[in-house]
Amino acid sequence: MTKKILYISGTRADYGLMRSVLSRIHEAPDLELEIIATGMHLMPDFGNSVDEIVADGFTLHRIPVLHEEDTRESMATFIGNLIVALTKKVQKIRPDLILLLGDRGEMLAGAIVGTYAGIPVAHLHGGEVTSTVDEPVRHAITKLAHLHLPATRKSARRIIRMGEDPSWVHVVGAPGLEPILSGTFTPMEELVRKYRITPDKPLVLVVQHPVSAEVANAAGQMLATLEAVSDLPVQVLVVYPNADAGGRKMIVVIEEFSWKQGSVQAHKNLPHDDYLGLLKIASVLIGNSSSGIIEAPSFHLPVVNIGTRQEGRERSGNVINTGYTRHEIAASIEKALSDTDFLDKVRRCKNPYGKGDSSKRIVEVLRQVDFTKTCIQKKNFY
Repeated sequence: MTKKILYISGTRADYGLMRSVLSRIHEAPDLELEIIATGMHLMPDFGNSVDEIVADGFTLHRIPVLHEEDTRESMATFIGNLIVALTKKVQKIRPDLILLLGDRGEMLAGAIVGTYAGIPVAHLHGGEVTSTVDEPVRHAITKLAHLHLPATRKSARRIIRMGEDPSWVHVVGAPGLEPILSGTFTPMEELVRKYRITPDKPLVLVVQHPVSAEVANAAGQMLATLEAVSDLPVQVLVVYPNADAGGRKMIVVIEEFSWKQGSVQAHKNLPHDDYLGLLKIASVLIGNSSSGIIEAPSFHLPVVNIGTRQEGRERSGNVINTGYTRHEIAASIEKALSDTDFLDKVRRCKNPYGKGDSSKRIVEVLRQVDFTKTCIQKKNFY
């Protein structure tokens, strides 16, 4: 009997991380894949990243629920509107399982709809620790989900301590590592041409998102980061933040700064293969993206992690934590570029998020699990 798997995607980031998993599901003879794209995917201001899903040829449904304003209240409204729209769409698709990754509002909406509709929910990257609104949202999804696919053993232990049935917890590693370790990303020669990169000059990538508890400071935080990198003899490539509260204010700063500083490139969106290729050739990644914690260690790439967004997340030795001031950030970048002891530590670092075989593990679990009433009748195992 074929099982229909529905994956819900709201951003370029979650889709890029899941591509290898989605491809393996699509290829499995006893699994059927459909994808719902919503949120940032459908917003021109953030690069229309839904085009990547279309290019991959998966069965796609669009739900045009968007982030209307740059406020925290708008984030809550977005989730509410998405729950309504998802409920109608899920009724038509009739999946056997809803598959979710991470801690964004789109995933919370999917978990709520699945729970009330009596559809099993599988959750990847649960059990992790960070800060901001992502932390309670991630754990809320864990309590709503039926099948847990954490990236590490530490995360699995946290999920079990939350009262989840250990028999439904399977450690699978981080799916985003698979294309890295298999080398399936854009080669240096193509990137140099496409992004006008000077190969013998240090390349700095900046990926910084707003922090929900610090929305009023989002623009100033972005400006401090850009001022810090502009003080250094490097070439800078900045990727737009996500569409959460404060994101648009950061984009205004990015656009104004890149216009004034010819050495700073700004991009609404990067194809995931290009982004991984840039991580491969970059000298340092700066900001607060989870990719600095989860993917960058596999490239042995130094990371300057700014502020509180990734606070508490399991990490390797490639990360320098720093505050939000221009001076702190600049000093941390200089260390990441030139401190021989730190760079030696980065060269020897090991990634705690797996070995790049997540898609195989995940599909094996999905094929074996019996999605019956037994699965959705959850009980706490305290």
